[in-house]
Amino acid sequence: MADATILETRCPASLPGTSVFDIAPSGDAGVLPYRVFVYTPSGEASETGWPVLYMVDGNAVFATAIDAVRAQASYPKGTNVTHGMVVAIGYPTDAAYDPLRRSWDLSPPPGRAYPPFHMGGPDVRTGGGEDFLRFIEDALKPMLEARFPIDRGRQTLFGHSFGGLFALYALFRRPAAFRTWVAASPAIYWEDTVIARSRDALSGDDWRDFKGRVLLSAGEYETAELAPFQRRAPDAESRRTHLSKVRTVETAREWADEINVLAGRVDAATFERFAGENHMSVLPVAVNRAVQATFVAQTEEP
Repeated sequence: MADATILETRCPASLPGTSVFDIAPSGDAGVLPYRVFVYTPSGEASETGWPVLYMVDGNAVFATAIDAVRAQASYPKGTNVTHGMVVAIGYPTDAAYDPLRRSWDLSPPPGRAYPPFHMGGPDVRTGGGEDFLRFIEDALKPMLEARFPIDRGRQTLFGHSFGGLFALYALFRRPAAFRTWVAASPAIYWEDTVIARSRDALSGDDWRDFKGRVLLSAGEYETAELAPFQRRAPDAESRRTHLSKVRTVETAREWADEINVLAGRVDAATFERFAGENHMSVLPVAVNRAVQATFVAQTEEP
């Protein structure tokens, strides 16, 4: 094998068209900052502005999303995907997740307190979804809309797992905030299905006025049928018990049907089960579906 020589040591790779900044809601010195990742395409936006895909758990999903956009938007006749912005909301960390903060931000109120994730750590609190939604709608969106040409009529909110739970909560609290809502593997079961309170509080008039669409999804192995690599694991039985309890596939499908009934439209919500995927491996597939739904190129899109 031929030897290779490193010609230059460079800083970590950057992604073209991206910027990163930390932002905290003003007026509350105790609120920790969020890290916001922004991708803007090269070239000029249309007269209506760029469509935008907003994502939670931004550290884990940002790079996947923009690679999907860049690759597919370069060949719109073959993909039906055009260019647009990606805004991913995460935390000031190099890790994919901040478990403590996302437990608070992505869960519906009233919430509960749980033991620390590790010895000596703080209690885990849930129930901060309303505060997080207020930050997105009342602080982050206006700031971005003042800086970029954004099409307010073509915005999507994406979340996975706890993030999928938050996407549904945001839908029920502010159904006009986004056009498309993507809830991948949503933790609907969480805290005795507390999310149902928000769904049931939405009035009939709100549902009749709802013009958006909701994409629910889950992986094939988010049922009591374990993924092949898990079937002989020492904890296989406890995994089956947990999956039978949370019923991610079944519940997401049921909620898609219920949203269609509430909205009075057969196309208000859809459910898709991704073959061969488990709760975590489903993430890139679900992100790609969000990209395709947000940046659809055809002018006659629904």
